[in-house]
Amino acid sequence: MNLQNAEFIRSAAKPSDFARDRLPQIVFAGRSNVGKSSVINRLLNRKNFARVGAAPGKTTHINYFLIDRQMYLVDLPGYGYAKVSKAEKDRWGKLIESYFADPELMTLGVLIVDARHKPTADDCTMAECFRQSGKPFVVVANKLDKLKKSEVEPNLFLVEETLAAAGEERVIPFSAEKGTGKEELLRAVLNSLEG
Repeated sequence: MNLQNAEFIRSAAKPSDFARDRLPQIVFAGRSNVGKSSVINRLLNRKNFARVGAAPGKTTHINYFLIDRQMYLVDLPGYGYAKVSKAEKDRWGKLIESYFADPELMTLGVLIVDARHKPTADDCTMAECFRQSGKPFVVVANKLDKLKKSEVEPNLFLVEETLAAAGEERVIPFSAEKGTGKEELLRAVLNSLEG
């Protein structure tokens, strides 16, 4: 699969906009300042493909990127920090719920968290959404490069302990900055396509 052959297809503002053409959908979720766009850009080896916003909360719809006409990367709106109205946050919440409510859509979930901090209540809620979907998901602990060597193991353990129920989900140590974990994430994505 040629990951360089990537194109932005659409932004879904309502369930009727969701792509339903049976292509696999790899779904990315994470807090609004966790580096979701940077992880997607690193995975695709593209600099500014998924927009990297200076202000958190720039993804306000569900964005679809078609990869080599074989699968979608689906970018969910970030949760948490975004300085937006409660009504807008509620709208995002409903949109994401509608997406998860349809068992036909998701192939693999990718939950991106900040390796420097204990996962938030919102991260735990998102992990639960992925788990309830019955589809496999991986946890990407991003910003690994911001940790001291001595912090890596305890921080990853905390992420795993908080989010990976009974060790079912894999935690991938990741640095969008340095490329650490890219191959492992790519393998998880490609394996999910074969399933």
